[in-house]
Amino acid sequence: MQIFEDIEAWTQNFQEGWLSKLQRTGTFYWDSYILPKNKETVSGAGVDLSKSRLMLISSAGGYIPDSQEPFNASSPFGDYSVRKFSTLTSFEEIAYAHEHYDQTAVKTDPQVLLPLKYLGEMVTEEKIGSLASVVNFMGYQPDVSQVLDETIPAILEIAKDEKVDAALLVPS
Repeated sequence: MQIFEDIEAWTQNFQEGWLSKLQRTGTFYWDSYILPKNKETVSGAGVDLSKSRLMLISSAGGYIPDSQEPFNASSPFGDYSVRKFSTLTSFEEIAYAHEHYDQTAVKTDPQVLLPLKYLGEMVTEEKIGSLASVVNFMGYQPDVSQVLDETIPAILEIAKDEKVDAALLVPS
């Protein structure tokens, strides 16, 4: 299954346009950034969530300061790494390293980006079979080729290790 159509053309445009201008001037020219688009939807077979192991994936930039490095939120090139932690982690233990969204709502109610209590209730109610670890990345990742080469493989490796059947992506 192809995740992104025509990555070569997108990469060339990115390198010659947005990235080149940023490197020359130190200024973001978002009007020259081409959003990645697919003509066809990437999908797979459906699953019965009540019998499935679900992984929560969030682009909120969440990490555990006591044991994990923060994401490089100030990099103009983005951060393509991932952090994982248990669904039993308390919200007080989680910090956010991401400068590209208003964090007011997540500070008021962390469930808007990490609905851990709601998902836990759904497991108790047998609407979801079980939960795997939470996977976080920083959603500011302008280079799609790095997302394909680094972020997605790291998430897939965690999913395979934890025998995940389905994923819920909560973008920030």
